[in-house]
Amino acid sequence: MPIDRDLDDFLQDWPYDPHTVSARLVRASNGRDVLQMRVDLGVLQMEVAGRPDGTRPGGAETYLDLLIRETFRDSGPVELNDRQLEEIDLEFSQFYHRRICWMAVREFDRAVADADHTLALMGFLDRYIADDHWQRDQTEQQGLVLFHRTQAAALAHLEKKDAEAAIEEINQGLERIEQLGQPLKDTANVKQMSSQLHDLQDWVRDHYQVDRTLNEQLADAVAAEEYERAAKLRDELARRNPRA
Repeated sequence: MPIDRDLDDFLQDWPYDPHTVSARLVRASNGRDVLQMRVDLGVLQMEVAGRPDGTRPGGAETYLDLLIRETFRDSGPVELNDRQLEEIDLEFSQFYHRRICWMAVREFDRAVADADHTLALMGFLDRYIADDHWQRDQTEQQGLVLFHRTQAAALAHLEKKDAEAAIEEINQGLERIEQLGQPLKDTANVKQMSSQLHDLQDWVRDHYQVDRTLNEQLADAVAAEEYERAAKLRDELARRNPRA
């Protein structure tokens, strides 16, 4: 006889919307915060730190941490078996879902952190994995991760009322997307994401009345061979960012 533990009431109180990412931060029964995402077949629940599923692969915080540990231990080329590749795919998927949920609940700094984790995992694969076909399938997602990271970082700066820093984040994101190389950066999806970032930048300039940032003015001065002006702009940048 089935146990009476259905989720009907719970799901009816939180209807599924296929046109948006529905996410929320809630307090679990033991007092910890968890992140929930409404999907068509129910609800995904994710931990807010470490792996979204709360596991510790091989005792490490994430599977990337485990791979790095094993790489340094063995001090040799990495040859991953099918099970390990499945674990990497799983980590990509979990961090993707948590990343878009962080953006939906406006936890932009946390979205940036999860994007950086995924980019670090991609960087590991690019350096150590010899399976070109599998690697290409994963690295083609770099454009999407960079797009999300750039959006989140820019919006985090806007919440701090720093529109110029938001514009700089978008410039850096567009530059990283440009560095993806051919033919990846010429795909329709990557072109669309770049266009959306340009639109966001134009909106920030218009809404916050920001013209050229100091870095942009510096690039303009160098391109025009206005070296005295460039030196003054570098000094101003150094004063604004003493730790840079």
